[in-house]
Amino acid sequence: MAQYEVTARNFSESSENRMHSDDIAQKFGFKGALVPGVAVYGHLTHPLVERFGETWLANSVSDLRLLKPAYDGDRLILSLSEADDQQTVQCHNADGELLATLISSSPDKLPTPEPKATFEQPPKSNGRIEIEWGQIEINQPFNEWQITVDQETNQTYASQVADDLSTYTDGLVHPHFLLSSANKALMEEYVMPTWIHVGSETRHRLPVKVQDTLTVRSVPLERWQKKGHEFIRLYVSYWRGDELTTDILHTAIYKIAS
Repeated sequence: MAQYEVTARNFSESSENRMHSDDIAQKFGFKGALVPGVAVYGHLTHPLVERFGETWLANSVSDLRLLKPAYDGDRLILSLSEADDQQTVQCHNADGELLATLISSSPDKLPTPEPKATFEQPPKSNGRIEIEWGQIEINQPFNEWQITVDQETNQTYASQVADDLSTYTDGLVHPHFLLSSANKALMEEYVMPTWIHVGSETRHRLPVKVQDTLTVRSVPLERWQKKGHEFIRLYVSYWRGDELTTDILHTAIYKIAS
């Protein structure tokens, strides 16, 4: 079992999401500010990209489960195991607590994306409002937007997760950036003062390269309640012209139980 160690960093202290601040996170029972889940994901991808390189970034599906929070300064131990055609990366802290898992495979056929017709409907039009149950219209697409990643931005995202693999200096976009943009898809449409990322399924269909211009199209697929929390599952897709490079099922608690 291959292992990799890294120190977790909370680089989102100034985020609108106050779960990345000590005072608010502690009010919800955590010992301090939460390290972003997208950063934990970035750490989890390191052993896979080190093992498979561009191949993984070009054809894979991975299921991220965020089980317990990481805190700034935590020593994270990432372990990669392989069985048949599936890889599992686990993230433990120094106390041996399992914080997150990433289960990955590279099937011959990736899951079917959401139909293009979904995004031909009129988009959400009520501006950026505070997220509430009644304000979420299932299957109504968000407004699309574009991103272009330059090398400096790519290196910033790699540095946030202390990833020095040459893959990212050689021109491929770090998956931490792509999952972070799924967060942005939610925050472009809603004010979200306190929320928690709990999981994502990411499908890498084509490698994304520095200087690619991507159109981001997203739509909420589900909302539900459990143990007083309110959840949302968002579908986020990245298009380079007519090519679907990446799509993500992104799940968050947008309203935390009192």
